[in-house]
Amino acid sequence: MHRLELVGMLLLASAHAAAVQRGSDAAGAASACGCLGFFGFLIIAIIALNIALLIWVARDAKSRGMDSSILWMILVMVTGLIGLIIYLCVRPQGNMVQCTHCGNRRLQVSAKCPHCGNA
Repeated sequence: MHRLELVGMLLLASAHAAAVQRGSDAAGAASACGCLGFFGFLIIAIIALNIALLIWVARDAKSRGMDSSILWMILVMVTGLIGLIIYLCVRPQGNMVQCTHCGNRRLQVSAKCPHCGNA
C-alpha cells in the first residue's frame, strides 16, 4: 500500500512540474523540482530500507537454523510489514551465542551450528 502511495505522489509531483513549466513560472518550476527531488530521495530511501530488511531476515533465519530463509525473505518482500510481524512471531526464540568453530552466531539450544555443522 505504501509503495502505491509513493508512486502516486511521484506522478503528482511530476505532473505539477510539467504544468508549472508550461506556464514558464521559474519559481514554481524550482519548487516542483525540489519536491520531485525529495520524493525521489524518499523512494530510494524506502527501497534501501527494504533491501536491508530482507538481508537481515535472511541472515537471522539462517543463524537460527531455519531451512527456508529465502522463503521468509520472499514473504517479507511481498507482504511488507505484515510478513515481518509474522516472521518475528514464528521464528525460533532463544539466546544467540557464537560458535566456537566458525565464529558465526547460532541458537544456544541447537545441537549443531547451521553454518559449519559442528556441535
